[in-house]
Amino acid sequence: MRGELLIFGGTSEGAELARLLPQCGYQVTVSVATDYGALMLVDCAANVRVGRLDAAEMAELMGSRPFLAVIDATHPYADQATENIHAAAEKAGVPYRRLLRSEGQEEPGWLTAANAQEAARFINDLPGNVLLTTGSKDLAAFTAVEGYQQRLWVRILASEESLRNAISLGYLPNHIIAMHGPFSKELNLALLRQFQIQTLVTKRSGKAGGFWEKAEAAQEAGAALLVIQRPSRETGLTMEELLTEFQGETP
Repeated sequence: MRGELLIFGGTSEGAELARLLPQCGYQVTVSVATDYGALMLVDCAANVRVGRLDAAEMAELMGSRPFLAVIDATHPYADQATENIHAAAEKAGVPYRRLLRSEGQEEPGWLTAANAQEAARFINDLPGNVLLTTGSKDLAAFTAVEGYQQRLWVRILASEESLRNAISLGYLPNHIIAMHGPFSKELNLALLRQFQIQTLVTKRSGKAGGFWEKAEAAQEAGAALLVIQRPSRETGLTMEELLTEFQGETP
């Protein structure tokens, strides 16, 4: 055994690392915030712990074992989680690695917003039905859209927490699409046509998050693409770079 690694996951990339790194000879522990995140790891050899942690609890976890490094594979929009993980790693004295998800080049014709609140204000000036593919955490911001219950369709994870949140905010059950992605261009296109969507709202979640399939479907359907930009420009390693590092010498 080459040593122990700690991954903060909940993303498809985190699950991929949890499957690949044990094959490289490491003992791996993966920390995820929700039971849904744990379901993505049922077939891997890693140890899985479930539950949200604050920065102090993260540092305590990192100090509980002789981890060679901590890998932050959380979502690119989970900026608070990344900040906490980085701070906890420094406090615990454990080397920190940030896994980056490529976002690609911006295309002409996209509408952009800095955050969900700005996107909601933007929608008030746009016509027609809207499909939100930004996740359940941002749904509260979009209740500021005038007539949101009739105009907005939301695509969220098929988890009890996500559904409860959407319904509690007043989103109509027949406007909620609960599925696990990423989705093909064909499925995105079918949904846009089924609900006569004129604007698709998404985050720049990159290839792993199915961003380009959404962008291509919107273009083919003649729908506007409203993109919520990432909260910050990060530095870190790509999946290929990170695997190369850990397949080589231990850090």
